[in-house]
Amino acid sequence: MVTKFISLCLTALLLSLGLVAQNSTTFTRADTLRGSLLPTRTWWDVQHYDLTVKPDYNSKTIIGKNIISYKVVQPSAGKTMQIDLQNPLQIDSIILNGKNSLPFKKDGNAWHVTVPNQMVNSTHTIAIYYQGKVHEAIRPPWDGGWIWAKDSLGRPWMTVACQGLGASIWFPCKDHQSDEPNKGARLTMIVPDTLVAIGNGRLQSKKNNGDGTATFIWAVNNPINNYCIIPYIGKYESFTEKYNGEKGVLDLTYWVLDYNKNIGKSYLPKEVHNTLKAFEHWFGPYPFYEDGFQMIETSHTGMEHQSAVSYGNWFKPGYRGRDGSGTGWGMKWDFIVIHESGHEWFGNNITTVDLADMWVHEGFTNYSETLFVEYHFGKDAGNEYNRGVRNGIRNDKTVIPAYNVNAQGSGDMYPKPSNMLHSIRHGLNDDVLFRNILRGLNKDFYHQMVTSRQIENYINQKTKFNYNKVFDQYLRTTQIPSFEFYVAADKKSVTYRYTTCVKGFNLPITLTDKENTLKLLPTDNWKTTKISTAQANLLTVKDIDFMYYVKPVLLTEVPSK
Repeated sequence: MVTKFISLCLTALLLSLGLVAQNSTTFTRADTLRGSLLPTRTWWDVQHYDLTVKPDYNSKTIIGKNIISYKVVQPSAGKTMQIDLQNPLQIDSIILNGKNSLPFKKDGNAWHVTVPNQMVNSTHTIAIYYQGKVHEAIRPPWDGGWIWAKDSLGRPWMTVACQGLGASIWFPCKDHQSDEPNKGARLTMIVPDTLVAIGNGRLQSKKNNGDGTATFIWAVNNPINNYCIIPYIGKYESFTEKYNGEKGVLDLTYWVLDYNKNIGKSYLPKEVHNTLKAFEHWFGPYPFYEDGFQMIETSHTGMEHQSAVSYGNWFKPGYRGRDGSGTGWGMKWDFIVIHESGHEWFGNNITTVDLADMWVHEGFTNYSETLFVEYHFGKDAGNEYNRGVRNGIRNDKTVIPAYNVNAQGSGDMYPKPSNMLHSIRHGLNDDVLFRNILRGLNKDFYHQMVTSRQIENYINQKTKFNYNKVFDQYLRTTQIPSFEFYVAADKKSVTYRYTTCVKGFNLPITLTDKENTLKLLPTDNWKTTKISTAQANLLTVKDIDFMYYVKPVLLTEVPSK
């Protein structure tokens, strides 16, 4: 899955040159090694990860092995292989095809492995043995790493959160979002036999080793993001059910700490069912029926680990008792269940090539909250919720930062693209088409890696409208467009334009009530359109602000063109 992204990433690199200055960031060689598709990465394509890990809770160390199956997609002569493993973990040895030891050299968090010449289209394995103290997450999931927690009874409770920071914080891999293992992954965990170990997908086997440890083997069949491959280790109990979804019967499994089983059984299924109903309606079938759906209690708030969603929201609505929208609608459902499950479609089914385009993951998933509210509580409720989350936009830096250096954009990647999408939807004024676009994205890019430009072009194509300047405005600048308008005294015409915007900004404005519709196509040049009195009454600052992420300015005098 790697070769088709090379030209896309080169294009993205050129585009990024205009963004570096806006974000005022200096990048290092380590950033380039981590974030770029260099020749040490592009000649080989990951097919499968077979990962084994044995954690030691008391010493906060791990011993592990990752067998990487890969396919040669470009001539390998004279090339090295870059493997990523972050400090303080150390690689002990690397074995090719189960036979030959390979030499390697450390370069910060990158390890350059010398491999013999291998024929294009041939497949091979390297077994990487590693061990050591593992980076610990102090404030997960925000700072990432291995989590050495305790449950309320003082028993070990372990997991990992590593989005952005990267899976190489705990296991060796090709740590770039563009290359998921085509044939899935297997995770073997050797843990104290008093605990339960859970992974992505389905349990393959459990064995008591007779030495105080037990071995659990889990496997996921679908391609999976590196940062979604996660162990959960604790005093877990489970309960299961079947869900009749769009694609057939979906296996649902819930894992909670033993003392939370009763509250988990009474609380989680309803939230998950409501989520699946709404999201299969809007986005199409759950993308991983083959691997099932699991929700697993964890010590941090939650993450979107594919087919094994982590949950830490205390079995209560809102986001740990809060409503991020400030509207009240966010207290009628469990934020973590809905948001992290939404990533199964945007983030896990559709994954961005470069971390810089993470708005595709977070913006669409933030918008999934609006769609959930609308599905269950009505369109007005969805509109109110979306307007409420807009208050969290800071416009501190651009949503899309520099490419090829593993850079993350502003935290605005959550609410700002959500409001952009909602604005596009209102201007389009065709919910059937809009829903078909959302479902089409998940069908046409099923289990694929994409760039922001691909998503933007897809929306342009399906709507038959060029939103390029709209995407540039909200994703690549920090300006909030102003919509200036003047309604004639006789209410027979309106004069309008956009200011404080990129040249050519052209977000359509559509306003409706039960009987009337007014559609305007503003640009950064003045336009005048004839309207009826009823249409003039739709042109209020309050309504425009409510439906569109622009600053509406009602002029009191005829503008000078």
